[in-house]
Amino acid sequence: MKLVIAVVQDKDSNRLSSALVKKDFRATKLASTGGFLKAGNTTFLIGIDDDKMDEVLEIIKKNCQSRQQLVAPVSPMGGNADSYVPYPVEIQVGGATVFVVDVEKFEQF
Repeated sequence: MKLVIAVVQDKDSNRLSSALVKKDFRATKLASTGGFLKAGNTTFLIGIDDDKMDEVLEIIKKNCQSRQQLVAPVSPMGGNADSYVPYPVEIQVGGATVFVVDVEKFEQF
């Protein structure tokens, strides 16, 4: 058995959740926050049998695509703010960060 931990952008979470339910996979959703953009993320905890691994990863891949987004950079701390002009920067957001962990034992009460 495996535990899949998938961190996805909030914009992708409802689509991923619906796709997992449609294929009869159970998942626990946790609200989380990203460190770089300090934007909302959703962390999915998905317990699956080993033979379902490829199917779950494909569902995540199809529903959590990365995309380009313009963001305003945060002003520097402790620096001279007078000369700082915050020009928007295009960065890649979305997609999914996925961890797969072996599960030694699973109990449900």
